[in-house]
Amino acid sequence: MFEKFFSERIKNTPSSFIREILKVTQKPEIISFAGGLPNPVSFPKEELKVSFDNITKKYGDKIYQYSTTMGLDSLREFIVQRYKKLWGMDITIDNVIITTGSQQALDLIGKVFLNDNDKVMVEKPSYLGLLQAFCMYLADFVPTKLNLDGLDIEELKKTISVHKPKLAYLIPNFQNPTGLTYTKENREAIFEIIKDEDLILIQDDPYGELRFTDDERIPYIGANQNDKNIYLGSFSKIVTPGMRLGYIIATKEIIRMLETAKQASDLHTNIFGQYLISDYLENNDLDEHIKSIKKLYKEQAETMINAMEENFPKNITFTRPKGGMFSWVTLPEGKSSLKLFDCAIRRNVAFVPGNPFYVDYTKDVNTLRLNYTNADSKTIKEGIKRLAEALGEI
Repeated sequence: MFEKFFSERIKNTPSSFIREILKVTQKPEIISFAGGLPNPVSFPKEELKVSFDNITKKYGDKIYQYSTTMGLDSLREFIVQRYKKLWGMDITIDNVIITTGSQQALDLIGKVFLNDNDKVMVEKPSYLGLLQAFCMYLADFVPTKLNLDGLDIEELKKTISVHKPKLAYLIPNFQNPTGLTYTKENREAIFEIIKDEDLILIQDDPYGELRFTDDERIPYIGANQNDKNIYLGSFSKIVTPGMRLGYIIATKEIIRMLETAKQASDLHTNIFGQYLISDYLENNDLDEHIKSIKKLYKEQAETMINAMEENFPKNITFTRPKGGMFSWVTLPEGKSSLKLFDCAIRRNVAFVPGNPFYVDYTKDVNTLRLNYTNADSKTIKEGIKRLAEALGEI
């Protein structure tokens, strides 16, 4: 009845596959590896209670009032100092805008940069939240194959040469959905290819702090060498996702445009949450907190990898992430992850089939994503056993 009233933008945008799956997984008997959920054990609940008391006493009505679009200065300054410390980036708070999670960051970037049918290079597979967000702006996606060490360089050269994309969206650290990380050499090769192109590079990094070992951090692609870089970050994976606090780092000119887009979207991000997280960061050792999260997730990842090695058929492969929250499983050619999902649900275990991580999401694929961070070791082992039984059925 209302079809004629709906915009082409909304009709072109698929509903979130994961949100639909999460409805199925609400039953208590289902072991879910589907959502990208941080472990609630990692939430600094007691420390946040202290911060709540602090901000109510210190700021009074300010924490309940309207605020500025750019975000709380103290929170933006924390981001500036952290990126200077970790990456040596030469930025000020004028290069930072606070967003309602990274998902709003993607939406704002779409608003600011995309006209109908503008080409956007994405990884193959890519983050489904990005595909959904940019579908809303009628983007023309150009997928580029992802290898174990990062983007396929030869395919990247062809993509740039033939399609001349306006934007490129990459997740270089512990990529969602695969869990893979671009090597230093791969990043340098990518930069050499794109540095002189008319191309805005978006580097989304919600998982970069979750590296299991204390190895040297790998720099961003073209960091401090190219003004056409946009960096996305989030407090969801290292403090708490419920506050919905993310941020964008970019040149002042880009930030000004993003500010205008955000004014039209929501005026400003939840200021109460900004004050709360800012006070928490000011009065606690974030690095020590992250260290405890990494220890927990490393144990959970190893439990899942070991369980898959023990229970899965030998013709099934999976990534072995060194950080982040996901492993990517590949079935033999011709096997369907959607069919496997149906078999798995009958055994009360859930995952995300690979389909929504590809541009052609209606095509049946032989890949799937597993999340290991939101279940204890016993539950992970049992869930993988059930999944192995479902694999045997298909």
